[in-house]
Amino acid sequence: MTKLSVNINKIATIRNARGAETPSVTEAAIKIQEFGAHGITIHPRPDERHITRKDVYDLKPLVHTEFNIEGNPHRDFIDMVLEVKPEQVTLVPDADDAITSNAGWDCEKNMDFLKSVITEFKNAGIRTSIFLDPNPDMVKFAAETGADRIELYTEAYASNYSKNKEEAIKPYVETAFEAEKFGLGINAGHDLSLENLKYFADNIPNLLEVSIGHALVSEALYMGMENTVQAYLKRLAKW
Repeated sequence: MTKLSVNINKIATIRNARGAETPSVTEAAIKIQEFGAHGITIHPRPDERHITRKDVYDLKPLVHTEFNIEGNPHRDFIDMVLEVKPEQVTLVPDADDAITSNAGWDCEKNMDFLKSVITEFKNAGIRTSIFLDPNPDMVKFAAETGADRIELYTEAYASNYSKNKEEAIKPYVETAFEAEKFGLGINAGHDLSLENLKYFADNIPNLLEVSIGHALVSEALYMGMENTVQAYLKRLAKW
């Protein structure tokens, strides 16, 4: 079964809107794991507009599933991840002022930098994943960086799903097959939802993990968090 990692950035966004501790990011992480999720994802940004550095350290002892920290590998981010030692770090080339992640790595252009960063993480025993656009030609360069996995950036799939899901998923399938050739594990995330997740999971070979935040938290406003997590798990089930 493909694992579900829940991104709790939006919980932190709601909390920060009032400047207090409600809703609690740590309690959310505990409950989401109790509800059956296989992991917790966070994406701390330099301006701390949602997840803060304090959150990163507070969450570490509470995540007993898989802790996945995403971010642009600036030196401060690298040092924090090396100290916290999550199970996985996902490298995302987002600008500091980006509203959300909006592109994957050009691994060919950034090869030396990525190799250096990934070597640091792997020496610390942290699994590495690279955020990647659905482009089969980029996979060989991703493999050369030494990464363990790629995370497919799925915004284009989600945007075009209702228009033509077969065409929308085609480049992702091609990229996934190429990743298999190079021995790379496959994660995916961005705008996946209850509407489009099952088709994606059923058609991407070797899909190990999906990271879902915005849609899941939004749907939980109407369905409740436990029901929503369970609904996502059912979409990922293979029976």
